Amino acid sequence: MVGKRIRKAYEGLDKLSVAKVKEAVRIVKERATAKFDETIEVAINLNLDTQKSDQTIRGVTQLPAGTGKTLRVAVFAKGPKAEEARKAGADLVGDEDLAEKVQAGQINFDRCIATPDMMALLGKLARILGPRGLMPNPKLGTVTMDVAEAVKAAKGGQVEYRAEKGGIVHAGIGKASFSAEDIEKNLRSFVEAIMKTRPTGIKGSYVKKISLSSTMGPSVKIDVADLVSA
Repeated sequence: MVGKRIRKAYEGLDKLSVAKVKEAVRIVKERATAKFDETIEVAINLNLDTQKSDQTIRGVTQLPAGTGKTLRVAVFAKGPKAEEARKAGADLVGDEDLAEKVQAGQINFDRCIATPDMMALLGKLARILGPRGLMPNPKLGTVTMDVAEAVKAAKGGQVEYRAEKGGIVHAGIGKASFSAEDIEKNLRSFVEAIMKTRPTGIKGSYVKKISLSSTMGPSVKIDVADLVSA
């Protein structure tokens, strides 16, 4: 049975209509009426064949207004680099001791960073961290000697994305409590980052559809031309 709040959230919405960016943000914000601060999510349907190795999309980007989410960051490092990570605000720092916790199922973090010399140790944890999307990766900036900068980026509004089956990329780009201006700023920044990942072999339009929604609210289709210039 559909609850009263859900019915009201969907009331008067045309599922087939397409909205300009500002209107879509307004609708999604107004209808995010859950008792918690809902995450604002974007879903982008790309013209990709993810079965082809040259059409897999994965990366990170920094949102100008942050994500509104506090990430718990774990860093695998030793000596001075471990101390740098602690000073930068990492929640968990270690090497063999941290690996033992992970193997015991104590995965109390949202992002994992490692110095290159730790990757042999991390290789033993790949089966645990990989399926959770937590395995450090040089392409994502999570295997680095600059652990302090990586921790600050993760804590300061960095969002990770990847194309799933069907070429769909989705990410949380803020909270319902954000101003409409900040949500729009983050949305435009995220879409711009995705546009830069366009594989050279793609013919025709790269972006097919863009939708905006909140955790418990309706999804609103956005006029692609209002976000994408090419």
